[in-house]
Amino acid sequence: MPTFEITAASADDIDMLGEWAHAEGWNPGRTDSHAFFAADPRGFLIGRLDGEPVSSVSVVRYGSGHGFLGFYLTRPELRGRGYGIRVWRAGMDRLAGRNVGLDGVVAQQPNYRKSGFLPAWTNMRWAGRPAAGVTTPPGVRLVDGRSLPFDRLAGYDRRFFPAERDSFLAPWISAPRSAALAAVSDGELCGFAVLRPCRTASRIGPLHAASPEVAAALVSALAATAPDAEIAIDVPDINPPAVRLAEQLGLTPSFETARMYTGPVPDVDHTGLFGITSLELG
Repeated sequence: MPTFEITAASADDIDMLGEWAHAEGWNPGRTDSHAFFAADPRGFLIGRLDGEPVSSVSVVRYGSGHGFLGFYLTRPELRGRGYGIRVWRAGMDRLAGRNVGLDGVVAQQPNYRKSGFLPAWTNMRWAGRPAAGVTTPPGVRLVDGRSLPFDRLAGYDRRFFPAERDSFLAPWISAPRSAALAAVSDGELCGFAVLRPCRTASRIGPLHAASPEVAAALVSALAATAPDAEIAIDVPDINPPAVRLAEQLGLTPSFETARMYTGPVPDVDHTGLFGITSLELG
């Protein structure tokens, strides 16, 4: 009989998960694994059949009460044999007692409901080349996010995420070929965004801003640094101005997920959330 076991992932395994995600059409970032592994090194589980990886799930812990689930994958030729649900159960055990979030593709949402997840909002991926001619609002300066004290960036990011995530955020903004921009007005942060290279369109996330005008300026400036200026943003419909901005920028909807939680929808600043950070880690 074949032997099936579940182990924590290695750093090389997380690179492999990026390839699995690419095969699913999720367009993962080329350097995501650096920040993912730093966020929670024990938070990525691999199901191995006779030593070969066949299924996965990421179950990253944030703080004392939040968790996020992603990378729920099984190799296509081995689906329907129970290898996926076994890593799922192990992952949910690791997050027991926490409010767990995930971004679920449409086909899997009924299954997530059966496991106790309820929808909070819809994320739509908007992609393309943003309309030209966007100007920075008066009194706002765009600066390299890496030039600011990290405490300022982390404190601003905390307004839009349910828990502190410094160990993830630091490598996320400093990854090779990524770009991080902050918007500053009267000495205070009023926006923050990161662009990272991906297999196809470069992706922007997070995209936090005090207004659609600040968000548009961040998108336009980051798109200018992207290969061929093709970008993608996962926009939450819980913030209607964010959806309108994506339309105004001339982007096209291409991929849909639902943000779902096992508990209450976290109390964060949804009015400033113009683009989520990552479908895998929240």
